[in-house]
Amino acid sequence: MIRKLIILAPLLFLAATLTLSSQEKQDWEKIKSLKVAFITEKLELTPKEAQSFWPIYNEHQSIKEGFFRVERFEIGAEIKNLDALSDAKASALLSRMQELEVEKHKAEKSYIEKISKTISAKKTILLMRSEEEFKRQLIKQYRQRRGGK
Repeated sequence: MIRKLIILAPLLFLAATLTLSSQEKQDWEKIKSLKVAFITEKLELTPKEAQSFWPIYNEHQSIKEGFFRVERFEIGAEIKNLDALSDAKASALLSRMQELEVEKHKAEKSYIEKISKTISAKKTILLMRSEEEFKRQLIKQYRQRRGGK
């Protein structure tokens, strides 16, 4: 009986972990599709605009996700061990954080230049406002489900 439990426990843990991981991916995919629908509705893109808009938008989202991964997992991991970092390593980390901010700024500037060539300046501003509005709604729904404010 104990042997079965020793074998079964890690398998159950693995199954639970895989289920949660799969659920997170499904949730992110659902959020992404809701965001696409929200932006599509807000911008009222013509078929021609949509054809050139979405590839640029999706590319930029991938770049932003890359920055997020670096901030969260690479830099974040080092920050968690801040007490163990030497001054030299902390200085190098700070430089890396500054470089990343510069890279993010350049990417955002390039994105706005590209996107404003495919949609009007008004729609570009509306896009930025719509993304913020979507984010606010998402946070509001999250808080309501959690019983927060």
